[in-house]
Amino acid sequence: MTDRSDRPAPLAWDRDRDSGRGATRRAYLVADVRAAEERLMATLPDGALMQRAAAGLAAACVDLLVQSRGRVYGARVLVLAGSGNNGGDALYAGARLAGRGAAVEALLLSPDTTHGAGLAALRQAGGRVVDAVAADRPADLVLDGIVGLGGTPGLRPEAAEVWQECRRLRDRNGATVVAVDLPSGVGADGGAVAGDRVEADVTVTFGAYKVGLLAGPGARDAGAVHLVDIGLGSYLEPTGGDFRALTADDVASLLGQHLEPAPDDHKYTRGVVGVAAGSAQYTGAGLLAVEGASCGLAGMIRFAGPDEVADLVRVRRPEVVVGRGRVQSWVVGSGGGGDAEQVLGWAREEQVPLVVDADALQHLSGRLGVPAVLTPHAGELAGMLGVERQEVEADPVGAAHDAADEFGAVVLLKGNRTVLTEPGSSSQAPARPRRTFINTTGTPWLGTAGAGDVLAGLAGAVLAADGRPLESAAVAAWLHGAAAVHAGAGGPIVAMDVAAALPRVIRDLVG
Repeated sequence: MTDRSDRPAPLAWDRDRDSGRGATRRAYLVADVRAAEERLMATLPDGALMQRAAAGLAAACVDLLVQSRGRVYGARVLVLAGSGNNGGDALYAGARLAGRGAAVEALLLSPDTTHGAGLAALRQAGGRVVDAVAADRPADLVLDGIVGLGGTPGLRPEAAEVWQECRRLRDRNGATVVAVDLPSGVGADGGAVAGDRVEADVTVTFGAYKVGLLAGPGARDAGAVHLVDIGLGSYLEPTGGDFRALTADDVASLLGQHLEPAPDDHKYTRGVVGVAAGSAQYTGAGLLAVEGASCGLAGMIRFAGPDEVADLVRVRRPEVVVGRGRVQSWVVGSGGGGDAEQVLGWAREEQVPLVVDADALQHLSGRLGVPAVLTPHAGELAGMLGVERQEVEADPVGAAHDAADEFGAVVLLKGNRTVLTEPGSSSQAPARPRRTFINTTGTPWLGTAGAGDVLAGLAGAVLAADGRPLESAAVAAWLHGAAAVHAGAGGPIVAMDVAAALPRVIRDLVG
């Protein structure tokens, strides 16, 4: 895959999308989006919905062109138009750009099934059809309208060849690639990829975020995602699953409502978190879990682990009480080595919520019987499910759902886009859409030894103070990623840096 570091910057209003303010970003499966579109179209004149989408797409392209070259007039735009409505959206947007003075060319991937009205509008506005990507006419902007929501992962050979030609020109001349609704070749419902797919700098999506824009391996190919409101809001019903990505405002609200201490709170009412982690071989893991728990959100921390780790904790964190006692959550497994199975056993017997990490995950069998958050990475989850790691990485949302159902616990699947989900509704429980959170904070520098131990301790602290496994895990994942961004400031970090940045990030939110 091409290094994206030298690609054009995303739109200014999307650059800080992963940690910025604003309302919760909710994502939907294709079936739910299609149903909402049908309900809305029944209230509108024919073609009105496509015109709304094309107008929003063209406006975003105008912003990008003004940002990159100072004006729209004279800009070269290449429209890659497939069949159906996705190609129609791109062609209508191209017509609007041509009306603003851009030199717009359209390459038709399926000439016999091209959206006729969209093509006519493009030609009437001065755009023209070309037979191939011209190396002597490099585009400033490429509109990817090859395949829409109905496409399957991977591009057909002829489309893949066209994309590779555009990719070479983009890498050489700096054109901005804008995907229409979804990068072609990326699965809409889970971000699945297979072979060639468009790697966009910006995706302009219509009406609602799609799950594949936020989760799965294809999410990174979406670039900066900009949502165009086309009026779907009141028609959207998450029957297939409730998918969300928290923003800073969401986390600030959750902290203020559930975790910020009241005037009459004390250390016990604020929650006591127990950390049973580390071993003689992995002393650092136990200490880092304690550091994560020391974020300030719980009123007290107990440490129950080997003497080698306890000695480090006493020196580093004299406020931590060494020894077992009453807690509102236990963190077990981080660097636990051979003692992890025994520790998991007695922690379950105490019937308090658990955060189960690392070495303890391999000792799970069936449903836990207590509220719990499991924190595997892809390799660990593959072992828990008895599948290959590649299967988990190809469909992290599906794998997390399977594990949540099998173990009856919240699953926090760590990765580039961390997936957090609860078990689906049982036949005895009232049916409601399963809730799944996708965390978008963080930095690639977070892939460093010990970062997961910090996250486990942090999740345990939030769980002790809040008591709700899914919400606690989602807040912890968001704070963990935000702390990594703050600590690294764009550069490398180590796990202790992340732990040290947590109080500052929390203070900025609640303040």
